[in-house]
Amino acid sequence: MGSFSIWHWLIVLVIVLLVFGTKKLKNMGSDLGGAVKGFKDGLKDGANGTADATTPPQQVGANKAGDPNTVDVEAKTKS
Repeated sequence: MGSFSIWHWLIVLVIVLLVFGTKKLKNMGSDLGGAVKGFKDGLKDGANGTADATTPPQQVGANKAGDPNTVDVEAKTKS
C-alpha cells in the first residue's frame, strides 16, 4: 500500500478530466500561472525596495485642522 502506480494516477487523471473538463482545467492552469507570475513580480518589487526600508513611515502631524474628517481626541484618566 506504499506509493501509487502509474495506472492509479492515469485513472485519477481520467476522472478529473471527466469531472472538470479540459476547458475548465485549461482556465485553471492559466489562472494559476498568472497568480504565480504576479507573486514573483511582487517579490521582485519588494526586493528592489520601491520604498526605502531605512525611511520610517510618515507620522501623523498634529496640524490637521483643515481636514473636516479629522477628530481631535485627548485621552484622559479618571481621577
